[in-house]
Amino acid sequence: MHSNDDYAPRLAHRRRLGKVFAITCGGMVLVAMGVLGILLFSLVEQGGHWLTWKFLTSFPSRLNPEGAGVKSALYGTLWLISLTAVVSVPIGMAAAIYLHEYARKNWLTRFIELNIANLAGVPSIVYGILGLAVFTRLFDLGRSVLAASLTLSLLILPVVIIACREALAAVPDSMRQAAFGLGATRWQTVRSHVLPAALPGMMTGVILALSRAIGEAAPLIMIGALTFIAFVPDGPMDAFTAMPIQIYNWCDEPDAIFQELAGAGILVLLSILLPMNAIAVVIRSWQQRRISW
Repeated sequence: MHSNDDYAPRLAHRRRLGKVFAITCGGMVLVAMGVLGILLFSLVEQGGHWLTWKFLTSFPSRLNPEGAGVKSALYGTLWLISLTAVVSVPIGMAAAIYLHEYARKNWLTRFIELNIANLAGVPSIVYGILGLAVFTRLFDLGRSVLAASLTLSLLILPVVIIACREALAAVPDSMRQAAFGLGATRWQTVRSHVLPAALPGMMTGVILALSRAIGEAAPLIMIGALTFIAFVPDGPMDAFTAMPIQIYNWCDEPDAIFQELAGAGILVLLSILLPMNAIAVVIRSWQQRRISW
């Protein structure tokens, strides 16, 4: 028989390893936060003084960079993200609900789910090539907001489906069985019990997916988004530019003033992305507290 004293040296060793691991993880977090802080500080120092109302309401200009702004790119980004949400969110949620609540668990369902997971890891440039071939040329949508929105919808659709399925899977199966035991149909169970419980998690995944779409430049470059326009899109079939494209265009200019404009554009883009991610964090925290109750 072994006494507790026989395990004491190994227990102390494991505790030391645990402390070393915790300190290492904490140090890596501090390094990452430090790098992020340095980048943000350099952006604010470089382009912070350009963040004025005139910058937000002026069109870009190569001849007069002192009066240039991001109006066309900002409006184009809002058009893009709105149409992308209208297309991808209902389809993604419906697909997730069907796959998790209605589809039979067989080889075909597993094959579909495996392909969805693989599509979530495909580089964004591949979706840009697909959007160029299908939406821009085959459907003859041209370099329009609609073509770009459909391309970005394809990009984030697998992510939306996976996030919504995970939220549905987190709902206890006992809730479904209780509804069935009271005579509810599957649709009544999903509509009145499962969806309300899973909706916060689904919304979190949707917001994070849309945040990714806002920052994508490669698919927009592939479908031919304009690098310079001095007008605001009036409809989904109009030409457009977007914040990532405008920032990329300014970064490619040799003059230092354009680099400063690019820094200001990044700050504007971050001012859109950070609140969206903050909303996702708040929804997730609220859901966790509700589950703990």
